[in-house]
Amino acid sequence: MDNKAILEEQLSNFRRKYPLTIGWRLDKNSRVVLEHLHDDEVIRYAFYAQKNKSSFDIFGTCIVAITNKRLIIGRDRVVIGYFFDTITPDMFNDLKIRTGIIFGRVIIDTVKELVILSNISKSALPEIEEEVTSAMMELRDNVVCNTSES
Repeated sequence: MDNKAILEEQLSNFRRKYPLTIGWRLDKNSRVVLEHLHDDEVIRYAFYAQKNKSSFDIFGTCIVAITNKRLIIGRDRVVIGYFFDTITPDMFNDLKIRTGIIFGRVIIDTVKELVILSNISKSALPEIEEEVTSAMMELRDNVVCNTSES
């Protein structure tokens, strides 16, 4: 299965399981992620959210994908261009979850910044936390093992 099919399936499953999560223009945002994948990367998990600091800003939909090498965030701009972020295991510090009445937030602490993903269904938060944290710890361990063997 190619990465495009994997990404479409992951986002479709996420939308089916967590319909309260706000997300727009998923196809256009997915193109940004797919454009920046390396040839040897495989998508392990993907979801969508709003990349912003305010829960009232619902127009910053992004696709978050965890690959076998890193975490990537793609967001297409409405007019021209796009935004793309990558978080490698060595840049990942911590992940925090904040919940409200309906929605929650995932706050990814990196060496350089806080990445805030909001308007996520509360029921999706445990799954996202598990996937991101376990993937980053596994990838970090792989990097440490490969470095120490050299």
